[in-house]
Amino acid sequence: MIQIVDGGDRGATRMTWLDSRHSFSFGDFFDPTRMGFGPLRVINEDRVAPGGGFPTHGHRDMEILTWVLDGALAHRDSLGSGAVIRPGELQAMRAGTGIRHSEFNASAEEPVHFLQIWIVPERQGLSPGYVQKAFEPAELDGRLQLLVSQDGRDGSLSIAQDTDLWAGRTGDNGGVLWHRPGAGRRAWLQVARGAVRLGETPLQAGDAAIIEAEEEIRIDARAAAEVLLFDLPQ
Repeated sequence: MIQIVDGGDRGATRMTWLDSRHSFSFGDFFDPTRMGFGPLRVINEDRVAPGGGFPTHGHRDMEILTWVLDGALAHRDSLGSGAVIRPGELQAMRAGTGIRHSEFNASAEEPVHFLQIWIVPERQGLSPGYVQKAFEPAELDGRLQLLVSQDGRDGSLSIAQDTDLWAGRTGDNGGVLWHRPGAGRRAWLQVARGAVRLGETPLQAGDAAIIEAEEEIRIDARAAAEVLLFDLPQ
């Protein structure tokens, strides 16, 4: 079963420096029917203007992932971590018992475009932490690459939840990306850029699909596209 989630129906936050779209209830956007999908609680697509950013603020008991699509995002936190995240790099921050951080566009000239993802951990009160990893283009192009898992297998980053996050890209000539969910699993597909077809259904950037009781997921693109696929428990 495939259920399409129209990207045009997402919530929105707009400021002079920020254009954000919310797949689930977030901030001033509240929809009781859109409070998450299993442990997946937040997918925000953010565009931050040059020099703009989120000043220091706090989080607790959440696994927070950041995936940059274009530009560069500067991060600092109360653990002493400081880094710049660029396309192909994943940031995983465990808020745990409490962490404070800031995120700013690292450029004074170019915007930064990224997805921020929150996943509810399997238990509260974990020690906070931060890790970042760069994935090579060859790992992402023409295939789905495992970015995140509970057990940190195959070079993925580990999070405290039974969730696998995969990312894949197709080139200018398109291509096909495949995924086979395990028994009793379901998936959320997020189109980050470009256009794809899921079976016979077309999806544009910003659209998503809920996928349940499917033995195999085939994602077709005729041009350059990028997707994130969340493999989740029922």
